[in-house]
Amino acid sequence: MKYLKYYISTITLIIAFHVCFLGEYYPTIFFFCFSLFIILGDLVVREDSAEQQYSKLYLLNLPMYLNFPLLTIILLISAFMLGDVPQNAFTNIISTYLNINILEVRDSLNIYDSIFLVAQMGLFIGIMGTVPGHELVHRKKSKFDMFMGNWLLALSWDCAFALEHVHGHHKNVGLPSDPATARRGENIYSFIVKATFKEHRDAWKIELDQMKRRNIPLLSMRNKMILGYLRSASIIILAFFIGGLKGALFFLLFSFIAKALLEVINFSEHYGLVRVQGEPVMPHHSWNSNSTLSSTYLYNVTRHSSHHEKANLKYWELRSYQDAPMMPQGYLAMLYMALFLPNYFHKVMAKKLIDWDKRFATDKERVLAAKQNKNSGIPALMESIIS
Repeated sequence: MKYLKYYISTITLIIAFHVCFLGEYYPTIFFFCFSLFIILGDLVVREDSAEQQYSKLYLLNLPMYLNFPLLTIILLISAFMLGDVPQNAFTNIISTYLNINILEVRDSLNIYDSIFLVAQMGLFIGIMGTVPGHELVHRKKSKFDMFMGNWLLALSWDCAFALEHVHGHHKNVGLPSDPATARRGENIYSFIVKATFKEHRDAWKIELDQMKRRNIPLLSMRNKMILGYLRSASIIILAFFIGGLKGALFFLLFSFIAKALLEVINFSEHYGLVRVQGEPVMPHHSWNSNSTLSSTYLYNVTRHSSHHEKANLKYWELRSYQDAPMMPQGYLAMLYMALFLPNYFHKVMAKKLIDWDKRFATDKERVLAAKQNKNSGIPALMESIIS
């Protein structure tokens, strides 16, 4: 059972594959069932803070490797469902091997099905693509893991993540220079745009510096940014052949949503936390969660303090810090709260930040926190300024 739980993403993708062909109402129903399963599961299932020992490590890596082909197939099917191309080689394959008339299925979908299918694919890329991709690109000594991680990130056009996150975010977390650390009271929507731009900018700087040291020309297939864009472009071209221009554009929309959702997660993981320049990264510089469904679906990235303490740890090696700052809800609930109820998110997190200032922050960090509280625009934080 301790191995099987990490196949929950794989099982979900297999279920989603079957749902793709059920027709009207099912994409809408699946979206709400999937979201409620995780959010309510986090509320009712006992929290998981166990630190287990494993011997069959290949069984822990396998679900992440399986995610890429399964997720890509489902995304391409969805691109076809949202496209407008007539019968082609893709429909013939589906008809021949699955005995399904996919054109009839597509024609049965209503506008709500289309909307929630787009939302679901964005969620899937974020949860089943970006998160395992994040895990694998930290394994710099394994060529295969880096290969799989970069292809998973290609689904969201986020080749910058493998560079900026590993070489930038882990060094700069909690500092004003870190694109992924949100200020207290910061607008979530402007944060998404700002963080996306700055991460790509910083990734290019990191890659150009590395190439300069190795005397590699800019226009080279050894340029990780160019190679990353080409990976993503090749997937879009495949989507074009299957779903036409409309299908390819919807695939791009999936990717955009997934990238935006990643930034919402970044927003939540370090929201309002501060660190003094030159001081080490400590467990209190990340928000954590022991919510079982979130932890299992997200390969324990919820144990975020442990991840930042030792970024080279595999997901099953991450520790649960009971005395670290904790999110008030599981990851998906926090994501929806930040995205759709931002004022409520700020209100809820204000209480957590006041507690963080008192219990976790150093004297120097309290000075930085007080400055952010003053400028946050959040009454509870402005009233709590520690002199």
